[in-house]
Amino acid sequence: MNDKGKKQPLLVLAGPTAVGKTELSLRMAEELNGAVISADSMQVYRQMDIGSAKIMPEERRGIPHYLIDVLDPEEDFNVFRFQQMAGEAIAEIREKGMLPILTGGTGFYIQAVLKNIDFTENEGHQEIRTQMEELAQAKGPEAVYRELQKLDPEAAAEIHPHNVKRVIRAIEYYQMTGKPISAHNREQRERRSAYHSALFVLTDERQRLYENINRRVDLMMENGLVEEVRRLVGRGLTEDNISMKGIGYRELFPYFRGEISLEQAVEEIKKDTRHFAKRQITWFKREEDAIWVNKKDFGYDEEKILAYLLKTWKELPED
Repeated sequence: MNDKGKKQPLLVLAGPTAVGKTELSLRMAEELNGAVISADSMQVYRQMDIGSAKIMPEERRGIPHYLIDVLDPEEDFNVFRFQQMAGEAIAEIREKGMLPILTGGTGFYIQAVLKNIDFTENEGHQEIRTQMEELAQAKGPEAVYRELQKLDPEAAAEIHPHNVKRVIRAIEYYQMTGKPISAHNREQRERRSAYHSALFVLTDERQRLYENINRRVDLMMENGLVEEVRRLVGRGLTEDNISMKGIGYRELFPYFRGEISLEQAVEEIKKDTRHFAKRQITWFKREEDAIWVNKKDFGYDEEKILAYLLKTWKELPED
């Protein structure tokens, strides 16, 4: 499609896990001469296909996909790296005369690209970091999380207690600047989009979404998730690797150690995924520009949903 205004076009299809974004992104790409950029912190990794619900090459219907299978599981990945790689992908897609379609459920990543957020990445403060890492080792991640709750309860509410790196980063930011990182992030969120964009958030009734999640996890188990994680462990990966902190991977380590049964591990994956979906929805509710698309409102008719998305995109007012 032609550029509208001076900003480059970027269509974003977001929403919680297991809501049906993948199929819809393919349909949108087919209709709009688009290419899909995955906004997912796990799908970037090779050899992590089942647990990340990755769309496989034979399922992509010839639609170009970016940021899938680009890193080895031993490599670190974060929002700064994603922002850079996504920017490069958008430029490449535009050079081909196609529309970039950013698709995924990692709101933090989507926001970073959409608003070209400056996270003021720096080396941080080694002394603070070491102190917090030692606290986490001695008393567990919850001890560090409690420190963040005292300093910046708003940031603590947004970060999972076991995401120690992000918790420590938020503490570092506060100690170095005297300002909560949540306030900095709020200022960044209020920035206008760097693109001529639409942020569609696909959603569903909570009970139906949770049922889809439970079914998806059961299917992952049938498809060999345990074997996939065993292979990764066999190549030397541990719980300390960023890639192994993803849902569907981290829950299996206690099972491998004999601490819980496989049934318990599966229930943990389902529970963690449901909680993750709830956090995803909460995140997108703060996005003032989000265009919510509840599947129930369209009678679960995919054609009607697609028609609405296409019409809304094509009628998007110029910036």
